[in-house]
Amino acid sequence: MSEEIKVWGIHTYDDNLFLKENVIAIGWNEMGDLSLIEKDREAFKAKYTEVYKDAKKGSIPTCAGMLYRFVNEAKVGDYVVFPSKSNREVNIGQITGEYRYDAEEHDYVQKRDVKWFKHFKRTFFSQGALYEIGAAQSFFLVKNYADEFLSALEKDFKNSFDKELAENDVIAETADEIEQATRDYVLKALFTNFKGYPLENFVANLLEAMGYKTTVSKQGGDNGIDIIAYKDELPPRILVQVKSQNKDISETVVQSFKGAMLNGDYGLFVTLSDYTPNAKIFLEKNPIIKGINGYELVDLIIKYYDKLNEKYQKVIPLKRVYIPVSV
Repeated sequence: MSEEIKVWGIHTYDDNLFLKENVIAIGWNEMGDLSLIEKDREAFKAKYTEVYKDAKKGSIPTCAGMLYRFVNEAKVGDYVVFPSKSNREVNIGQITGEYRYDAEEHDYVQKRDVKWFKHFKRTFFSQGALYEIGAAQSFFLVKNYADEFLSALEKDFKNSFDKELAENDVIAETADEIEQATRDYVLKALFTNFKGYPLENFVANLLEAMGYKTTVSKQGGDNGIDIIAYKDELPPRILVQVKSQNKDISETVVQSFKGAMLNGDYGLFVTLSDYTPNAKIFLEKNPIIKGINGYELVDLIIKYYDKLNEKYQKVIPLKRVYIPVSV
């Protein structure tokens, strides 16, 4: 692929707009005419923050970056890949016009003219290529499989579905990327929505989903014990401490938690971050305490997601899907 020519991916809810009017477009109507913003990423972030005052901090660079790329980085002559949902096809075209603001449009006011070349059934492309254009962002750069989409425009392009069966390593790598993206999303949702005491109640509900009986301590804690859990009516008792801080948990903090335990107790320390090296060594030497870091907590959430309280599922909305794996 030429270094100058790029391949972009885009999503929309209005397939007809794209295919019948020969355009690609994005929304964010409140941003107005994007050509009036200085051609600088920081300027786009500043404008986005000004317009969307309630936007989550982590979403600002992502959304502002998409807008900036659509206006300033995508060039006439670049290619665009658009997976249409209405007919389950992959449409490939080329950008033919500079950015323009369409004030008369209701939803998608930020536009670029395109010429659509070909329309393919999804099975013409490898699974990895389909995963890449299934990105969560509205407008994004196609990197890993750009050459495959460009090759589709050649006369001798052949259906690559059969070849895909031999691409187990690519499939596995792509599946891992999807799983990691999901884990990142869940961890960010925990940091955003469950700071402090709310995380204690969430962890208690997760433990109940795992089959434990729990009691959450009153706010203020009970000697550092946030939750008391039992597998059934009989011992052992499991004492749980929960931390939602960004900073890694030190050995001193874990030692203090152990000091609150009585003979016969087991401990569970849950953090959204991780443990310092010394804290990990301490946990290894004291196996009666199980330390769970942020990603380990996420793995448990995904495993027992269907049994979580509905109010928590609404905060962390996930859908069970099946993806191919290498065998």
